[in-house]
Amino acid sequence: MKLAVVGGGSTYTPELIDGFARLRETLPIGELVLIDPAAERLGLVGALARRIFARQGHPATVTTTGDLDAGVEGADAVLLQLRVGGQTARLGDETWPLECGCIGQETTGAGGLAKALRTVPVVLDIAERVRRTNPAAWIIDFTNPVGIVTRALLRAGHKAVGLCNVAIGLQRKFAALLGLAPGELHLDHVGLNHLTWELGVRRGGPVGEDLLPELLAAHGETVAAELRLPHAVLDRLGAVPSYYLRYFYAHDEVVRELGGKPSRAAEVAAMERELLALYADPALDAKPALLARRGGAFYSEAAVDLAAVLLGDGAGSAAGAASVQVVNTLNNGTLPFLPDDAVIEVQARVDRSGPVPLAVPRLDPLYAGLIGHVTAYEDLALDAALRGGRERVFRALLAHPLVGQFDRAEGLTDRLLAHNKEYLPWA
Repeated sequence: MKLAVVGGGSTYTPELIDGFARLRETLPIGELVLIDPAAERLGLVGALARRIFARQGHPATVTTTGDLDAGVEGADAVLLQLRVGGQTARLGDETWPLECGCIGQETTGAGGLAKALRTVPVVLDIAERVRRTNPAAWIIDFTNPVGIVTRALLRAGHKAVGLCNVAIGLQRKFAALLGLAPGELHLDHVGLNHLTWELGVRRGGPVGEDLLPELLAAHGETVAAELRLPHAVLDRLGAVPSYYLRYFYAHDEVVRELGGKPSRAAEVAAMERELLALYADPALDAKPALLARRGGAFYSEAAVDLAAVLLGDGAGSAAGAASVQVVNTLNNGTLPFLPDDAVIEVQARVDRSGPVPLAVPRLDPLYAGLIGHVTAYEDLALDAALRGGRERVFRALLAHPLVGQFDRAEGLTDRLLAHNKEYLPWA
C-alpha cells in the first residue's frame, strides 16, 4: 500500500508518522511519500520519519520529493495537509480582522474566508493532478477550512473525505474522565466542520447508553474549563459544543482577548523553529513532547482509521468499530434543512465505497439555525474561491454570522484583498 502526504514537510508530520508506525497492523503501509516544495524542511522531516519507522520496526520505505506528480503516482490514498502562505499568511488572518472588531482566526470568520480563497484553487489543482496520475486514489483532506475544501473537492467529482481531529480529541478526553477505553465511546457528533456539538456520549455504539448527563454532572467544570466556556452554558445546552463555538458564544470577549496578546500564529511560528531544530538532531527517533503543543492531537489515529477502511475491508481498527467514524462528507438529506450538496461533519459508516452519514434526529433550532446560517456563508465563500471578485468576497463576509454588518464587511473585504494579493490573481 502506498500513501502520499502533500504538505509532508509540515511540523505536524511526525505526529502522523508516529501513528503509522504504532498502528501498522491496522494500516499496512509499504511506501510513504512525503511531498513538499520546501526542500530543507522536507529533508529534516523525512529523515526523522525514517528514524521513527526504524525504531518501531516498521518495514515501509519513506521517500521525499518536491515533484507532486511523481509523488502521487500509484498512491492508494493522498493526504492533504498544506498551508498556502505558511504562518505568515496565518498571522494576517489572525490580525487584520481585529481592526474591524471581528474575530481573527484562521478557519472561521474573515480569516477563515481568506484561507479558503487561498486554498481552494491550490487543492483543486492538486486533486486534478492526482486524478490524472491515479484516478482510483482516495483524497483525505485535513487542510482547513476542511468543510469548504472538501465541498470543493466533492463538487469537482473527486473521491474525497474531509477529516478533523476535534471529535477524536473529545472522545479521548471524555473516555479518560469516565474511566473507559476510547473505543467504548460513540459520540453523537453533529454540525459542520469547526461548528459541532456532542449531543450524546454513548457507551458501546450509536444506540448505546447515553453517558452525557453523567459526564456533565460529574465533570462539567473540567469540560467547560477546557472549552473556556462557563459551566452554565453546557448545563443550559445539555450538550458539549466544540471549542470553536466560543468564537460565536463569546465573540466580543474573545476579540478583547485576541487584541491584548500575541497571536497563535506567532506562537506556532516560534514553536516550529524549535521543532525543526529538534528534528535536525540525528539521535531523535520519536516525536518530541513539544509537538503536543503544536496542535493536531490524535490526527494520526483518525487518519489511520479512515484510510484503513477506505482502502481495506472495514474490519478491525485501532479505535474499534472502524466502520463508524466522524468525517466531513455530503449531507444527502441527513440534515433536511440543508441542501444535499452541503458538507456536514457527522458520524458516518465508512467502507471502501466511502462514507454514508448515520441518521440524525431532528435538531433543536438552536443548533439548526446556526448550522444553516454558516452553510449559507460557505456557499458564498466557495463561490468566491472558485470565481473570484470583490463583490463575491463582500457577500460572503456579509453573510457570515460573525460579521453580518455592512460597514464591517466592506472594511474586511478591503483588508482581505490587500493582505492576499499575491495569492489571488484576480485581485
